[in-house]
Amino acid sequence: MPRLRQVPKDEAHPLAKTLYEMLFGDRDPVESPGTETGTPGNWWTVFAGVPDCFDHTVGGFAFYRDPKREISPQLRELGQLRAGYARGSKFVFSQHCKAARDVGLSEEKVEAIRAWSVADCYSPVERAVLAYTDCLVLESGRVPDAVFDALRAHLNDTQILEFTYITCTYDMHATMCRALRLEYDDVDDPIVEEAAPEGASQDVMAAVDKAD
Repeated sequence: MPRLRQVPKDEAHPLAKTLYEMLFGDRDPVESPGTETGTPGNWWTVFAGVPDCFDHTVGGFAFYRDPKREISPQLRELGQLRAGYARGSKFVFSQHCKAARDVGLSEEKVEAIRAWSVADCYSPVERAVLAYTDCLVLESGRVPDAVFDALRAHLNDTQILEFTYITCTYDMHATMCRALRLEYDDVDDPIVEEAAPEGASQDVMAAVDKAD
């Protein structure tokens, strides 16, 4: 379950209520969760807890889909897809696998995103935006000149700024989904201690010292 309260349909503010109806029809998404794409849909119900945050974020979706954007949808989706994978958000990754196909990225490119640096299916500009994405997400914005120069060889200033903003926005969404356990990111941390067999020495170093 999400870590924060979900807002039922009868308490939702106007924009949230409109989107609830688009996504869930006549159902209350808190009582009867589930969207057509198979997600629980609790991203919407949790974000509705702060109406102006909800509206601001939905405005961000409209921003990146606006036909005025100069960055190509395929490059944009490469950044969003890689950001979801690199940040470890199953929700963002899964949703943008579908979105990437919708804008025309091949199945080969979608599948290769995990190990893009050794894949030969990407064009020079695609490799540049993927290298830049890794710098944004995995290096917290620490971008070597060589990476930025490769990006600038293919994209103008407007395209770079749009790509940077959209990719960083989805890095944020991936982080928030994991922190709040939303959608497919409602999972326990896999890094836990595995118990030693019953009766085994609990002091491994002591055993090593004794062997020496």
